[in-house]
Amino acid sequence: MTTLNKSNSQIVADCKDYTLFSWSRQGGLNPMNLASAKGSYIYDRDGKKYLDFSSQLMNVNIGHGDQRITKAVTEQMQQLSFVYPGAATEVRAKLGKKLQEITPGNLTKTFFTLGGAEAIENSIKVARIYSGRSKIITQYRSYHGGTYGAMAAGGDPRKHAIDKYAAPNFVHVENPYAYRCPWGTNSMEECGEMALRNLENIIKYENPHSVAAILMEGESGSSGCIKYPKNYWQGLRKIADKYGILLICDEVMSGFGRTGKWFGIDHHGVTPDIMAMAKGLTSGYLPLGGTIVTDEIAKHFNENNLAIGLTYSAHAVSCAAAVENLRIMEEENLVERAAEMGKYVESEVEKLKAKHPSIGDFRNTGLLGAIEVVKDRATKEPITHWNAPAAESQATYQIAGKIRELGMFTFVKWNFIFIAPPLNVSKAEIDEGLHIISQALTLADEHYTGA
Repeated sequence: MTTLNKSNSQIVADCKDYTLFSWSRQGGLNPMNLASAKGSYIYDRDGKKYLDFSSQLMNVNIGHGDQRITKAVTEQMQQLSFVYPGAATEVRAKLGKKLQEITPGNLTKTFFTLGGAEAIENSIKVARIYSGRSKIITQYRSYHGGTYGAMAAGGDPRKHAIDKYAAPNFVHVENPYAYRCPWGTNSMEECGEMALRNLENIIKYENPHSVAAILMEGESGSSGCIKYPKNYWQGLRKIADKYGILLICDEVMSGFGRTGKWFGIDHHGVTPDIMAMAKGLTSGYLPLGGTIVTDEIAKHFNENNLAIGLTYSAHAVSCAAAVENLRIMEEENLVERAAEMGKYVESEVEKLKAKHPSIGDFRNTGLLGAIEVVKDRATKEPITHWNAPAAESQATYQIAGKIRELGMFTFVKWNFIFIAPPLNVSKAEIDEGLHIISQALTLADEHYTGA
């Protein structure tokens, strides 16, 4: 073993010995030992190149290693790095004004956080303080972050480890999951109508005067990119207005060009009362999130205390990264490019369907998509069930292992293979990624039991 390899193995050993990894049994981990990244690729310390086909965690929207961000951050640090969040700074003003310009409708003022979970937490707090109500309606198939309130809000089964201590007053409803419609409908539109009817009934059962907000993702993300039926968000808006309930839109994953528009909600012609954001706000170059509210809600706090706060709110260096990131996105037309490349992905995955019977469905908006892998197209039996234990997840592990072996990083969960590359991805890189997925799907095809 060379000195270099010893050094590389020591890095992994030290990470395992002295740090804890997210969402994992700590024994037996085999983390990627990464050294550098550029564009749509990441490189490990042995020199192996991996195509990043999920923008890490769907957040590196402008691609890796853009030194314009480095320059902007350096210049900001040469002037000012940290001041208490009650101070005004030029970069805070620039970013706040820019977000008002690109967000829908009358969303006006932003409270800055350091990530998506904090943005959700503070969105919930604002809704409760403003409305004087307590309950939050969310979907079972959703993920809103890993802090206590955000975990309770989501339906992701990783929260079950803390069920006994879960935050109270979160009520869950079914998704309009047309591919597996809970009501057995035959169309996306009908499934959506049933979902809205179910949601309104739940609100009535829970007492409308106790419900502060309905919290939904702008476009579904890590729960399988479940597409919203036409007019679903507009139906939510009508129900919310009918009962005096606020609408919170979680754009942490679907925001900042990921779906081919600035925000996922822009596909639905609705303005929420509160929007949570993070991830693509800085393309992951530095931690930053935000909770933006309408002018009406903002006006309320002119005379009433806004009882929220964070030490690193509106951190000047993170704000500088965001301002430059948004400038790059506009200069390079990355929102429009995401829409264009998304259509190309859809056309190419359609070709894969003819080759791989294990592809049950593909749902995509811009560059936020997921292949749903099944054992039988007729019965739609998933290759790995929702929240399956490790002993029943071997097919998923095989697929994920093959993808990594072939030189690609992407998010693989249960029976979903996610496709969410950087927004400036090329057609050649998409072809490369889909070729790797195709090879991995041959393993899935071996588990296929349908006709």
